[in-house]
Amino acid sequence: MSRSLLTLPLFSGLLLSSMAAHGAGFALIEHSASGMGNAYAGAAAIAEDGSTIYFNPAGMTELGDEQISGAIHWVRPRGDFTNNGSTTASGDPLLGSDSRGQGVDGIIPNLYYSKRLDGGVMFGFGINVPYGMETSYDDDWVGRYHAVQSKVMSVNFNPSLAWKVSDKLSFGAGISGQYIRIELSNAIDFGSICLGTMPASTCAAQDADHPQQRDGFVELEADAFSWGYNFGLLYKLQPETRAGLSYRSKITHNAEGKADFTVPSSMAFLTAGGSFVDTDLSSSVTLPESTSLSFTHQIDRVTLLFDWSYTRWSRFKELRIKYGSAQADSVTTENWQDSSRYSVGLNYQLNSGLLLRSGIAYDETPIPDDIHRTPRIPGSDRLWIALGFGYQIDNHLSVDVGYAHLFVEDSGSDHSFESSVPDLNHTLSGEYEATVNILSAQLNWSY
Repeated sequence: MSRSLLTLPLFSGLLLSSMAAHGAGFALIEHSASGMGNAYAGAAAIAEDGSTIYFNPAGMTELGDEQISGAIHWVRPRGDFTNNGSTTASGDPLLGSDSRGQGVDGIIPNLYYSKRLDGGVMFGFGINVPYGMETSYDDDWVGRYHAVQSKVMSVNFNPSLAWKVSDKLSFGAGISGQYIRIELSNAIDFGSICLGTMPASTCAAQDADHPQQRDGFVELEADAFSWGYNFGLLYKLQPETRAGLSYRSKITHNAEGKADFTVPSSMAFLTAGGSFVDTDLSSSVTLPESTSLSFTHQIDRVTLLFDWSYTRWSRFKELRIKYGSAQADSVTTENWQDSSRYSVGLNYQLNSGLLLRSGIAYDETPIPDDIHRTPRIPGSDRLWIALGFGYQIDNHLSVDVGYAHLFVEDSGSDHSFESSVPDLNHTLSGEYEATVNILSAQLNWSY
């Protein structure tokens, strides 16, 4: 594992200890505070500030000569899991508590810089967090064999260029250098492993003759750096009407890292064949491509906004972790589906300095059913309600503030652990409930 990549304090250090994924799957959409106020309706067409570098680089042609925009998003997720008949592979009840009040506040930053070059070409550079999530449970909760902690964090570095093809049409494109770090942990039921691989007398001698006795633990972490690209078009249908189309490519990360196993001393004999020992690991993760189509239309002081975004989550078919030891691969079948996000918004220019924003969005989950809903990513459909404002302090400085409440649909789980040892295939059954609140603030400096 690259230790230099694990020490990215200048930017990733702003990410606090927990954050939920607020877009489909584990994608994050918090890339500007101005867009937050509209639930990101019209994001690929409005081109208000430097965040257009991410949403549609062609929009840089609508900005001034030079600008810096920086935003901070405070995220407050809360969630519960209620157990409803979870069982071991042998059919006995899974022991452990429900998960109540889970969720720790988190911070998501973004920073953008744009500058007009010779010949009317615009240069932009953006740093943001396109993917991220964390779920965290107590070590003794009922689903501990499926997941205890799960973290995904990414940082995207996105240089871009844009220029006007004609008075109506602009084109922009960029390259994404993306870092990702993954951390996973869960308990291991060595009681079930012993019963599934050893004579019953051997297990009884170690007081491990029943499932859920002699729990161990595993912690996995890996990181990677890879490349992708993005491009966009901005077209003025009329002076007061814009259409934006943007595309971001898939990025495949070949992550490498370490596995740290904790085995009860009485179960140490189970490591003799080379399993459950500390070792290297690898995993390939493809983050999906996405396409967005946006429209904005101005009527006097009112601007109407619309966005449709489509993400090809069907690329996420499984999470497979390969070990450098005799340990069998860890596999979780995902079979996610492509998903869409729809949003509409309205801006009202109250006076020369104050712009009021509002928006609503519906975000589909890519998780196909309860069987594939895991406690690592227990996502479901969500409805966004957002409000915000922008205030022009002077000719060079402006601020944006946005707030969104996410109504997350209650969702069920009937997920069975997948292992080459059948006695470990416990089933987690129950219901997840969650809500999310997000508060965003942004400062824009034009000069």
